[in-house]
Amino acid sequence: MPQETITSPPSATRVLLALFLPVAGAAIFSLLASGRVLLSTGDQGVNALLFAGLALTSWFVGWRWYGLNGLGLRGGRPFTASIGFATLVWLAFLVVRFLTVEVAAYGTPDGGRTFIYTLLFEAFCTQLWVYGLFFRSVADWRGPLTAAISSGILFGAIAFLLFQESFASMASSLLYFVVWGITYGIIRLRTGSLLGSAIVQALQIWTGWYVLAPTDPISISQLRNMYLIASVVYLVIIWRLWPKKESDYRV
Repeated sequence: MPQETITSPPSATRVLLALFLPVAGAAIFSLLASGRVLLSTGDQGVNALLFAGLALTSWFVGWRWYGLNGLGLRGGRPFTASIGFATLVWLAFLVVRFLTVEVAAYGTPDGGRTFIYTLLFEAFCTQLWVYGLFFRSVADWRGPLTAAISSGILFGAIAFLLFQESFASMASSLLYFVVWGITYGIIRLRTGSLLGSAIVQALQIWTGWYVLAPTDPISISQLRNMYLIASVVYLVIIWRLWPKKESDYRV
């Protein structure tokens, strides 16, 4: 079993490695698996290779540095607490989504395949890198709150560029994804687990954009309203979950 280095704060170099090694691993994995490296958000298969490369690199590097618990792969009470807080975010999003964006149809013919892709790649692979390896490295270097905020910003950038529900490149959508990411960062900080939020993230994406299928083409003004209102709701959730004392940290 690897020895955890919880009491040994890493240097800035370790944080940089946590940020860039998974990206390099994703590029190499894509190259080996597909024969070329493509960054196309419209190609689900290519995105899956990128997400898988991020996760595999983060898994092996993080396991060596911190162990599985240190990466946030915790079960038991941390897992259930993570599910509970993330479900609050999910339900709030569904209400905002239903009220602001017109629903064209209910249900999806390939719902099972879509959900599995979202769970394994967009949710788990991304969170393993962002709230596992990167979060832990920043937490040891600059503290848990800095880790929660910086990992949220990283999550927002990934979601804005690669997630399938990023329908439009606009300032309101970037704001939404960053605030959503910081919300998950605070949940990771308060619970010590990323597993519950990864599962609920997949459910949120699946129900919000596939079960409640939007019109085609989707209204940009409706999207903008949804992004802005949801961001405000998430900020309220962040305020309520914000740790009040050091004993609230579950790094």
